[in-house]
Amino acid sequence: MDKPSRLIIGKILKPFGVRGELKVEILTDFPERFASLRQVFIGDGAKSFSVASAHLHNHTTALVKLQGIDTPEDAAKLREQFLYVAVDDAVKLPPGQVYLYQIIGLQVKTIDGQVLGKIAEVLDTRANDVYIVRDGTREILLPAIPDVVKAIDLESGEMLVELLDGLIS
Repeated sequence: MDKPSRLIIGKILKPFGVRGELKVEILTDFPERFASLRQVFIGDGAKSFSVASAHLHNHTTALVKLQGIDTPEDAAKLREQFLYVAVDDAVKLPPGQVYLYQIIGLQVKTIDGQVLGKIAEVLDTRANDVYIVRDGTREILLPAIPDVVKAIDLESGEMLVELLDGLIS
């Protein structure tokens, strides 16, 4: 998969207060990043906005004030749209961690060399992600857990897995 230009970090829920602040549902694993936001993009057209201020409201939402959005009416026009950051502004991940967009398209091989297909989708099941692997004739669901996923090599475009008993037939 090609590297995207933007990553979703939140979804605008509604206006907050009388000065055009936005209440944003946090959709990132790094909620602390809201405190340092300087520029965001909104919606499919990805219109750019400078961030006047941003801070966490509670554990699931943040309050964001954008320059040029100064009334509740202005803020209401942005309701239900996604809030993005440039991929170059993404939080740098520690070694061994990857962003989901980097997983899509990886070729999946077992530890004994059997090619299973390529990762087509990633499902969020709350307990753990599930990778949907397709080879053109079948679809395999692989849990994204350490017992199954043994290695991810982005440079070679491969994921090495160990199949648990009964995982595929």
